Amino acid sequence: MTPMKKIISLFILTIIYQLVFAQLPLKLIDHSIKISKKDSFKIKIPESYSINIAASGLKRPRFFAKSPDGRLFITDMHDRSDNKLGRVLILEDWDAKETRFNKITIYLDSLHNPNQVAFYTVGNNHFLYIAETGKLSYYAYKAGDVSPSSSATVIASFPDYGLSYKYGGWHLTRSIAFHNGKLYVSVGSSCDACIETEDIRATIVEMDSDRKNQRIYARGVRNAVGVKWVNDKLWITHMGRDNRGPDKPEELFHPIEKDGFYGWPYYFQYSKKIYADTAFIKSPKPSYVKRPPIAPVGFKAHSAPLGFEFLSGFNDSLLNNSFIVALHGSTSVWRQRGNAIVQVMPNGAYKEIITGFLQGKTENKRLGRPCDVIQWDDHSFFFSDDKCGIIYYVSKNN
Repeated sequence: MTPMKKIISLFILTIIYQLVFAQLPLKLIDHSIKISKKDSFKIKIPESYSINIAASGLKRPRFFAKSPDGRLFITDMHDRSDNKLGRVLILEDWDAKETRFNKITIYLDSLHNPNQVAFYTVGNNHFLYIAETGKLSYYAYKAGDVSPSSSATVIASFPDYGLSYKYGGWHLTRSIAFHNGKLYVSVGSSCDACIETEDIRATIVEMDSDRKNQRIYARGVRNAVGVKWVNDKLWITHMGRDNRGPDKPEELFHPIEKDGFYGWPYYFQYSKKIYADTAFIKSPKPSYVKRPPIAPVGFKAHSAPLGFEFLSGFNDSLLNNSFIVALHGSTSVWRQRGNAIVQVMPNGAYKEIITGFLQGKTENKRLGRPCDVIQWDDHSFFFSDDKCGIIYYVSKNN
């Protein structure tokens, strides 16, 4: 065999090995978690990984954002009520040996349900955008800031009726993402299933960083809590309506496109098929309504997918170049849905990679509700638990 043929053969064998190895299942093992002096439980994580509590004592930690100077920010919504006690926190003084943050700084407080923040840079100037229920604002940001470098500039307002709204005060969170100089905002529906009277409901809105050129980018999105650009595609987690049985409709994870329509309330998806919602078959339909595309990933009904991350350059071929999604879980614990971190597979299936938060079928037996995930480096990621006020650190062992 010539040297060139040997090189080609070795290359082919390497590719085959990588393809086969990438399909191997992750083996999960038990790991003890102690969230207080009295409360401890077993959680399942991938073999050769560790999980530790990086921060605790928070109220309702939601979504992460990494600042231009490399610090980790997170929103804290305080509790599940419609309140103005929310905060933006900085997780600081990372102790790599003890795998924990030694300092938590309150960057902003007295906020109305702050769900997500995002950083935006123009030249040498940095800005922090904060999405609250009723408004979107930004502050000047400088490296090392422990409080805003300017007063707030409000650039957009959103429906803000609270939990006493006649339709039920649904979906008080707003999610944001930047891409190519544009800002994208998710505005959830005002109800479980209805024909909205406000055009902005159940949409993704696109605008410039200063609000100019605001338009509706996509419709029929009942409540996209996770919103993120990955490889020039805008991916969202998309929760379906209730009261269509224990398994319908599925919760969805999919990319969206400009001027796209994604079903709600007229259609829903189940088992890779699109169904017309019988409650709205005879209802007059706006011109933009059309049969939606089939989402590549459908989670079990009531799983409540929220934040997600695409692991890139991750030092584990079983997880690298794949999505991991936080399943927040049903408000009805007895359903035993979600409450896990899952990996999405190339065929649209998914598998749990961190699980064990559900220890029974009552709320006091639920020991965590994963909310968001962020990759930290080539071998670790954080995820937030907004039930117990904990930030978890997951790392691959050497």
